[in-house]
Amino acid sequence: MAIRIGANPIGWSNDDMQELGGWIPLEQCLSEAKAAGFVGMELGNKFPREAAKLRPILDTYGHALIGGWHSIFLIERDAETEFAEAAHHRKLLKDMGTNVFIVAECTRTIHGDKSKPLSTRPKMTEAEWKRFTERLTKLAELLRQEGFQLVYHHHMGTVVQTPEEIDRLMKETGEAVHLLLDTGHATWGGADPAALARKYRKRISHVHCKDVRAAVRKESEAKDWSFLDSVIAGVYTVPGDGMVDYVSVFKELPGYSGWVVVEAEQDPKKAEPAKYAKLGYDNLVRFLKDGGLT
Repeated sequence: MAIRIGANPIGWSNDDMQELGGWIPLEQCLSEAKAAGFVGMELGNKFPREAAKLRPILDTYGHALIGGWHSIFLIERDAETEFAEAAHHRKLLKDMGTNVFIVAECTRTIHGDKSKPLSTRPKMTEAEWKRFTERLTKLAELLRQEGFQLVYHHHMGTVVQTPEEIDRLMKETGEAVHLLLDTGHATWGGADPAALARKYRKRISHVHCKDVRAAVRKESEAKDWSFLDSVIAGVYTVPGDGMVDYVSVFKELPGYSGWVVVEAEQDPKKAEPAKYAKLGYDNLVRFLKDGGLT
C-alpha cells in the first residue's frame, strides 16, 4: 500500500469531551474532509459501528475506513479476555477492509477527565510493566492471526506517555507489537518524534500528525492543567502550525507504506474545522514530499 493521507474526526467533534463540536453533523465532517483532500477517516463517536450502515455513508463521501481507537485494560485482564472483548471492533474493521488495529492502555487513565491535572497521570509498577508487555505481545499475536496489525498509541495522561516509557514498551514487547507514532503526543510528552521514527522505523505502521503550540504547552505545564483543558486552550493544531519538524520525521521513515493521519483535536469554535483541515492536508503533502515520501 502506498502512503495515503487520512483524517480523524476529532478535528470536528471531540471524543473525550463530546460537547466540543457535538453540534457538527457527521456528514459535514466527511464532506469537509473530502474537500480538503483526505481519502480516509478514522472512527469517531458519531460513526455507526456496523459495516452495513457505515460503508454507504463513507462511500458517499469517497472515504475508506482507516481504523479507530480501541481502549485496552491489560494491566487488569489477560490478552485472551481483551481479544474476546474486541470481537465487535474486529468484525467492523474486517468487514470494512482495514487491518489497522489501534490500541491504548486505559487502566487508570486521566486523559478524559477534565478535573485531573496531567501531573496525576498513572504510572505502572514493575510488576505491572511485566504483566502489561507480556499481555500486549500476546494480544498482538492473536490479532495478527486474524490479519490485523496492532499499533500502540502512546498518549498524554496514560501509562505510556514519556520517551522512556515508549522505549520500554518497544524493548519489552515482541515484534508483533508495532508503534503508532503520534507526533503531537511524542513532542508534548518530551520525546523527539524524528528520533522515535529513526529508532523504531521497522515497527512503525501508523502515523498520527498533529502539531504542538509551544506557548500553550508551556502554560499548561506551568499551571498543571488537565489534558482536556490544554486541548481547549489550543495545545494541539494541524501540521505546520506548531513546533514539530515534520520533514525531519518523514526523512527517518524511508519506504514507509500506510496511512498518515491528521489527528489534531481543537475547539471548533476557535479553530474552524474546514479551514484547518485544508491547512493540515496541504502542509502534510508538502512535508511528505520534502521528506522523501510520496
